[in-house]
Amino acid sequence: MRDVGRAMAMPYGEVDRVARLVPPMLNMTLERALEDSGELKELYLDDEGVRQLVENAKKVEGVARHASTHAAGVVIAKEPLTQYVPLQRPTKGDEGAIAMTQFPMEAIAEIGLLKMDLLGLVNLTILGKTREIVAQTKGIEIDLSHIPLDDLKTFELLSSGETTGVFQLEGPGMRRFVKALKPSSFSDVAAMIALYRPGPMQHIPTFIRAKHGLEPIQFPHPALSQILEETYGVIVYQDQVLLIVQAFAGYSLGQADVFRKAMGKKISETMRKERKSFIAGAKRMGFSPEVAREVFDLIEPFAGYAFNKAHSVSYAMIAYQTAYLKANYPAEYMTAVLTMHMGQPEKLASAIAECHRLDIPVLPPDINKSADTFAIEKTNGKDSIRFGLAAIKNVGFGAVRPVIASREEGEFISLEDFCRRADLRALNRRALESLIKVGALDCLGSRGALLASAERIMSLAQREQRLKETGQSTMFDLWGETIPVPMPTMELAEIDVPLNERLAWEKELLGVYLSEHPFSRAARHLAPYVTALCGQIDEEMVGQGVVVAGMVTSVRQLTTKDGRPFISALLEDLDGRIEVTAWPEVYKSTKELWTEGTILLVESRVKARGERVQLSCDRVRRYQPDMAESAETELPAPLKRRRLLINIIQTADEEGDVARLRQIFDILRDFPGTDEVCLVVSKDDEVINLKLPDMTTGYSPELQQRLMSLLGEAELRVEELS
Repeated sequence: MRDVGRAMAMPYGEVDRVARLVPPMLNMTLERALEDSGELKELYLDDEGVRQLVENAKKVEGVARHASTHAAGVVIAKEPLTQYVPLQRPTKGDEGAIAMTQFPMEAIAEIGLLKMDLLGLVNLTILGKTREIVAQTKGIEIDLSHIPLDDLKTFELLSSGETTGVFQLEGPGMRRFVKALKPSSFSDVAAMIALYRPGPMQHIPTFIRAKHGLEPIQFPHPALSQILEETYGVIVYQDQVLLIVQAFAGYSLGQADVFRKAMGKKISETMRKERKSFIAGAKRMGFSPEVAREVFDLIEPFAGYAFNKAHSVSYAMIAYQTAYLKANYPAEYMTAVLTMHMGQPEKLASAIAECHRLDIPVLPPDINKSADTFAIEKTNGKDSIRFGLAAIKNVGFGAVRPVIASREEGEFISLEDFCRRADLRALNRRALESLIKVGALDCLGSRGALLASAERIMSLAQREQRLKETGQSTMFDLWGETIPVPMPTMELAEIDVPLNERLAWEKELLGVYLSEHPFSRAARHLAPYVTALCGQIDEEMVGQGVVVAGMVTSVRQLTTKDGRPFISALLEDLDGRIEVTAWPEVYKSTKELWTEGTILLVESRVKARGERVQLSCDRVRRYQPDMAESAETELPAPLKRRRLLINIIQTADEEGDVARLRQIFDILRDFPGTDEVCLVVSKDDEVINLKLPDMTTGYSPELQQRLMSLLGEAELRVEELS
């Protein structure tokens, strides 16, 4: 779509808006997208330009658009590849890069060559780096191949959903499911990784409810109970498909794999043939044709997308190892994560936010204390992480390693001492100014004064270096002692730098606000008016109205197809960031508010845009320090938290009670919020109060109506919390 839009000279923003309406599902086609996406179909019918775009895109759909290099595919042969297949240079990269085959991977397999996917995961390097740091700081040698697979701390971390930095489990959707699953075994982790993909994802709620006994485990047939017992009756792995075909239709495992591959291709003629063969085999095994057809219909969709169990277990092992180190050695693990993400501001900011959540102080860079990378440092007996000097923008390893080596004689006690002893030959003025701006030289003088004297500092350091190289620095021999050549003192004028400018320097050069976030002071005042934090908004909240507050970090000026201006802005609070769109009607009256650095209070609705969520702004106001006291700001009333007390009468019908409880939970989840939930379970003369700490909701008249229609008016009570 985007390629065709470019060829048709359509504005990128308009094409992008249409392309995002295509559902991000496996094997999606434009024809199917028009059926599944009502918004796309409406645009297609109403807008001639969009209709022409889609029709032209259909004509080239399925055609190879470029020659691409497989990210991890390696072709192996017993003789030089040129004897079997034509090669070419990669489409990107230098001339010395590894050659690529001109045949696609399917043809490579057909002519008998071996293709293997060899993945390079940064997580493996993080694991290795963490082991090094633990050995250095605690003297413990960790053997990752022998860590306990039933570690309580690890499963507590996974069950909390706080899986930032944990391999495969840190996306918002996965975090939500892992928190609901509360894995208690390694096999739970492996199954979740296999299920969290387009297709099998629809079975995750069944898997979770069956694990926790909220619904009975249902097997397609008693003969399959042993095969599906581990995954609570849900088909998760390719291996289970093979075993089902073997047990139910008498296939050998080799025949079962041929069957699985054939089903995965989704060719109707092949499917009819395989169905007939399967039913015949099941009949020979003593099963009726009706049951055989039911089982075939059940396994058919899984054959195409189910994971190989070995693949899931391998990924789950890395996930478990990262979770184990984070749970048991959090400071060391986060130090490794920060080190491996140097030069990636987004990931660095996310990791530092996680450090704050874990109560691990991240200390600013310091010329007397920092290493080149992030490092553990004890402060008041507590593990902290010191920012690495090479992680500062414009400052590389080559520039700071000689300076760190000069520090081995002792800390720099003055600016003059720094100029005399530090080897600054690899440090240019831009790098020195960057060190000053982020506070790395605060121990030697104020930032404003040092920045104004950067040229003099460089000159003095260069003078000292020349003296050393010519042997003049120790040529005065007085009273039998060698002393350095006297050097001029650096008289620095005090120059004050405003806080907002210092914070801007930190954001630019470190990628984060390290000493203080510009929003932190406003956050305290705005907390009573906010219903959601930017980093907590996910697809479950689509359609909900929310009030968020944050600082504008970037603004994109856009236009609608009829030429009216609107904007897309990034709003950032202390928890994360989210995209906010102010459409023409709102933007017209609030144009002056949408500038970088402005702190805003935004009333909006959560919208889905492809795989992302964003906010559509309904109303916006600028934050002023005194706005809470000002009558003119028209702030929404501060939110009051409530407690919902839900009365349930336990009956003799256990299955019915469980089903009703599940319905209650489903209703509560449909209304996200911060209100507490408490169940009051009555049986005979006994009353049990159950507070649900992991379940919160957002009380509203609609929620009350839905619960009352299920339970009756007398079974629901709402209390205001102070």
